[in-house]
Amino acid sequence: MKKFRVVLFVCLAASPVGFAFTQQNNPDQSITAPASVQNEPVPVPPASDKALSYYHSGNILWFVEILWGMLIPALFLFTGFSAKIRNWAQKIGKKWFFVVGIYFIIFTIISTLIDLPLSYYTEFIRQHAYDLSNQTFGKWAGDTLKSLMVGSVFGFCIVWIPYWLLKKAPKRWWLYVGLGTVPFMFLIMLVEPIWVEPLFNDFGPMKNKALEAKVLALADRAGIEGSHVFEVNKSVDTKELNAYVTGFLGTKRIVIWDNTIAKMTEGELLFVLGHEMGHYVLGHVWKEIVFSSLMMLLTLFLADRAAKVIIARYKERFGFDRLSDIASFPLILLLFGVFGFIINPLDNWISRAIEHQADQFGLEITRDNHDAATAFVKLQMENLSNPRPALWYKILRADHPVLGDRIDYANTYKPWEKGEKPEFEKYFKR
Repeated sequence: MKKFRVVLFVCLAASPVGFAFTQQNNPDQSITAPASVQNEPVPVPPASDKALSYYHSGNILWFVEILWGMLIPALFLFTGFSAKIRNWAQKIGKKWFFVVGIYFIIFTIISTLIDLPLSYYTEFIRQHAYDLSNQTFGKWAGDTLKSLMVGSVFGFCIVWIPYWLLKKAPKRWWLYVGLGTVPFMFLIMLVEPIWVEPLFNDFGPMKNKALEAKVLALADRAGIEGSHVFEVNKSVDTKELNAYVTGFLGTKRIVIWDNTIAKMTEGELLFVLGHEMGHYVLGHVWKEIVFSSLMMLLTLFLADRAAKVIIARYKERFGFDRLSDIASFPLILLLFGVFGFIINPLDNWISRAIEHQADQFGLEITRDNHDAATAFVKLQMENLSNPRPALWYKILRADHPVLGDRIDYANTYKPWEKGEKPEFEKYFKR
């Protein structure tokens, strides 16, 4: 499931595989494993040396990015540069609305330029070094520019709202903004699949019509009406595998990457899409939004309390004396980073529980344990995942169950063999 985490005020998404991928790039998807093999548990492959290298270097990079994400806003604040940007915006925009919007655009452009070397290494150099990317430099640069443009325009249109509330209700602005994130996230879900995602990749119906018919039949059995399955040409960007659910009401859709279709068997794909259907049927979309809003509310409350203390102490150095000044934007980003890091383990725990439920749903609707397990094995191999990461990784970084646990679960969860009724069978159409 594509994870919903709206960061307020910011409107913006090395070695080869350690063991051979035995399937051809365009497998015969009608082929299934023999019955004798289907009944055998699928072993969890050990992580290769290169996969472990990707894991360890990724952990270091994750830590660097967290520090970097806090250091840059702090520099804007303590050098007084944020106040200078506000002054520039006041000379250009004159009126308050335009001052706020222009400040956001200037800040976003400068921040993007500062982040560019790290982003280039993380998104392009490192992914190619580990043979996980097909992306050309031109495509990467174009996508980066598009992200900057989309974020700047969207931010210009909405950043005035929280700052207007800061002016009108300085004591309760955090409450109103937190409550406002619910309709805001529903709006994002409506427009992103139609207007934003197609800017970066081509979306269309599945090319394999026989497989598409089986997917739609599975969706019908799951009780999903008006469902749409889209194939996206993600192979121009990456060699990794993925699928996700996105959208809301008329824009709801299940999206599967073309390289996932190319490298998985029919049974594996049906399980993956059964998992995604589980997110719809079990109400994970609105549950994620409600939970995200609660986390936003808590983060805003903590940021409000901390910001007042910090501003009182450093107002001369910052160049502003109240949170409603647009120059406070980096301070809010900094506090979001700090409190977000503290809250993140709870966030991950909820997300893992939701993803585990979707795994269970996918197993119950397909009853294909073997293909579910082999699908996870392919995700591990193609995405250079560590199936048994350290405990701290699970707590701080993992928003999905780790792949070793998912393979084990796929091997063992078979209540129907014990004469027990599956928990989610009540949702299935006969």
